[in-house]
Amino acid sequence: MRQPNISPLASALLLVVIIAVSFVGCKHEPLALEEVIVDNGGGQEPEPIDTCDPNVIYFEQDVLPIFIQSCTTPGCHNVPTDANDEIQLTDYASITDDHHFADILEAITDNDPEDVMPPDSMPPLTAEQIAIIQAWMNAGAPNNSCESGCDTSNVTYAGAIRPIIEQRCLNCHSGASPDGDLDFSTWQDLNSAAGDGRLESAITHTGSAASMPPSGPMLSQCRIDQFMQWIQDGAPNN
Repeated sequence: MRQPNISPLASALLLVVIIAVSFVGCKHEPLALEEVIVDNGGGQEPEPIDTCDPNVIYFEQDVLPIFIQSCTTPGCHNVPTDANDEIQLTDYASITDDHHFADILEAITDNDPEDVMPPDSMPPLTAEQIAIIQAWMNAGAPNNSCESGCDTSNVTYAGAIRPIIEQRCLNCHSGASPDGDLDFSTWQDLNSAAGDGRLESAITHTGSAASMPPSGPMLSQCRIDQFMQWIQDGAPNN
């Protein structure tokens, strides 16, 4: 039998119809999203890179440790229930509160023993510490911070330990029902865990304490070394 002649244009149109029918008849599964793998403690954080400018005064590393060490001992300007004259000086928000911020510089430079802060029952601020606070205020009192790299020579609670706690621990260890009844939003519970060995066991993933942080990578060796130095120093509130 003689085959009918089909023009090239008709052939192309026929091919389009066949392809369209095929797509209508096929059921396509949606593309699967790439699986997200959560690192539940395996591996370590990358080592921190030093981003601190020696010409800049940083609140977190330079200013806050002075207030923590000299102003927040029990009975002074600590937690709200313990704050002397209802003035709390434990973090950026409380230090820069408009009700007393303008009076801080006057208080730390006052020549009257009755008014100077810290009171004469405590070691006075050094000229260098006063200069740091004054320079920070003159710069506009910024809420700034930096990574100090792996410096274990001068590890303080306010400058080195507390920022790590805020980043990696407070999701679990804060609030009305903190994990393990340990509230790390303040220094007291962290000091207790450091004193009885639980903190060292948790961050080094050794001993009987649960490994911490419980999710995400293990702390970098630098951060562990900083914790260990702070613990060896007595886990002070500095």
